Amino acid sequence: MSEEALPTAPDARQVRTLKRIGIGAGILALIVAGVGITTRGMADHQLASSAEEATIPTVRIVRPSRGEAGDGLTLPGNVQAWNSAAIYARTNGYIRRWLADIGDHVKAGQPLAVLEAPDLDQQLAQAKADYQTALAQEALAKSTAARWATMLAQDAVSQQEADEKAGDYKAKRAVANASLANVKRLEAEEGFTRLRAPFAGTVTSRSAQIGALVVSGTSASQPLFTVSDEHRIRVYVRVPQGSSAQVHPGMHATMTLPEYPGRSFDLVLTRTARAVDTSSGTMLVELQADNPDGALKPGAYAQVSFPLSSAPGSLRIPSSALIFNDKGTSVATVDAHDRVTLKPVTIARDLGKSLEIDHGLSPNDRVIDTPPDAIRNGDRVAIAKAGAAHAG
Repeated sequence: MSEEALPTAPDARQVRTLKRIGIGAGILALIVAGVGITTRGMADHQLASSAEEATIPTVRIVRPSRGEAGDGLTLPGNVQAWNSAAIYARTNGYIRRWLADIGDHVKAGQPLAVLEAPDLDQQLAQAKADYQTALAQEALAKSTAARWATMLAQDAVSQQEADEKAGDYKAKRAVANASLANVKRLEAEEGFTRLRAPFAGTVTSRSAQIGALVVSGTSASQPLFTVSDEHRIRVYVRVPQGSSAQVHPGMHATMTLPEYPGRSFDLVLTRTARAVDTSSGTMLVELQADNPDGALKPGAYAQVSFPLSSAPGSLRIPSSALIFNDKGTSVATVDAHDRVTLKPVTIARDLGKSLEIDHGLSPNDRVIDTPPDAIRNGDRVAIAKAGAAHAG
């Protein structure tokens, strides 16, 4: 065999090249693996941070503000007529006709409706006949007693017989008086067939219908008319116990109604109940005002503002910031490290949308508005970007 047919040994240069390629591939694989591990670790850390941030609630804070003197107390009021009377039927019958309708102005004693009561008419006729019979019997007994008294003076009859005739006359006279009283009673009932206005005012309701049967003395009966005297009105307001000491007869208040935007009415407090209702914790007060133009309507809803001053040192916060739990009333505040602190507070006045707090808060506190139900001491919170607002 010749030398050209024998295989040649690998060149040392190619061997080194292959080694370098293998080492480079290994290094590249390590780099890729390291980058993947690092990326996954960063993603896990970011996910953990996001989950932790998601558990921190974002809240809006408000700053307590001081109540100004004379801010007043606004409460709902109920407008009532100076006098109001529901007109019922006093006797049974049918409505023959009605003479006044809602909105009509009536005078005192003016007829409102006329009833037809045929049964009552017959009873009255019978009572008058019984009275005439009783009068005749009384007259006969009177003359008989007089004759027997004359005969007694002549010793023609006994004393016993004369006394019996005199007693019979007195009995007949009593029967006649009873018959007369019955006649007057039925005449009075017949007078009730004409329903009249008890005082001057306005007819505010009418349920009378021609031909309708009217039965008196039943609990289910409804008034046929309602007459209200609106020349002056009364307004009833329930004042909370915390403010009851500041209201007194003679003080003025301002009333507004939704149907008259921009217009106010002056009221004068006339009397108070001088007692706190145990069910509502309020005291009933009455205010009065003239109503010359009839703008104030009985039964209307109104807002009455009393010129009451705030308690010294009290602070105002929104009502939505209050927390109720088994420990009483409190508010949630946020410290410099965004940690929650629950502070018990004492409410001086409830103003509806806001509250006056006289104990438990300072003007520098940051109060959480509408705190979450599960908020606790030491919880971390995030402050909304809108920043703190002052409670008005």
